[in-house]
Amino acid sequence: MAHKKGQGSVRNGRDSVSKRLGVKKFGSETVIAGNIIVRQRGTKFRAGEGVGMGRDHTLFALIDGAVKFDRTNRRVHVLAEQAA
Repeated sequence: MAHKKGQGSVRNGRDSVSKRLGVKKFGSETVIAGNIIVRQRGTKFRAGEGVGMGRDHTLFALIDGAVKFDRTNRRVHVLAEQAA
């Protein structure tokens, strides 16, 4: 007699939701205060001039200006734009 094997539950049917980490505003892009610049795990980039850090290590702009990445110290700065 032909029998179909019972369908059990799968063991690996789970997947986590992606966290959308990474650089959101790149070098020389203009930002306004409050814009998120980098979402990261740990301090891959550190906060420089005009940049604040959230408790999940997110870097955000404190002032309006242009983003500047410092390669040597891996810092992110926001430089205020000069009024012309």
